[in-house]
Formats: sequence, structure tokens, C-alpha cells
Amino acid sequence: MTEEFAIGYIIPDRMKELGYGKNYLTPKRRHFSLYAGEVRTIDAYNEYFFLIDADIEISIHSEFGSYNLNDDTINEQQYEHQGKLILTNSSINLKHIKFIQVIPTHL
Repeated sequence: MTEEFAIGYIIPDRMKELGYGKNYLTPKRRHFSLYAGEVRTIDAYNEYFFLIDADIEISIHSEFGSYNLNDDTINEQQYEHQGKLILTNSSINLKHIKFIQVIPTHL
């Protein structure tokens, strides 16, 4: 998914679907670098992380589901995450992952 597509279509439609309408902070780009074998936890309980791009050895687990292209037991890869995100780099090299972070505002 490209940033432009996510910001222009996916995020506005999803926020409307969730009942926030246009009540959310302007999407913020997040680009994480994970060292070899690193596991990083991100607390995102009041926000949404939309996956834009990830190296093949990166996996993501959250309350919304999992994203791991190397796991053939996952029948649907999740690109939207919330809650406790667990990012794992199963490679022996530095890897990257890009998200768009959206924070709903409660007016």
C-alpha cells in the first residue's frame, strides 16, 4: 500500500467507518529500524497503525491480527493494527518497517 493511497482513501474511509468521521489527527509517518533479532513493543491503545511497507523478515502481532509473510498458517495478513504491537525482526540483518499512525480525537 502506498502512503498516498492510505492517506487519501483507506484512512478517511476507515475513520468514518469507526465513527470518528474527520475527528483524527493528521496521519503521522512512522519508520522503524529493527536490529537483527530485535523484538520491539509499541503501545498503541488509542491509535491506529496502518502498515505501509515492511521487509520480508518482519512480523507484526497486535489485537487486530498478524502480518507475517513467512507464516503459511496465517490465512489473512492484517495491515491495520491497534493495542499492543509486537514487531519482530527474524533476520540477521537490520530491517525496516513503515506505518501511518492515526490518532482519533474525541470531541
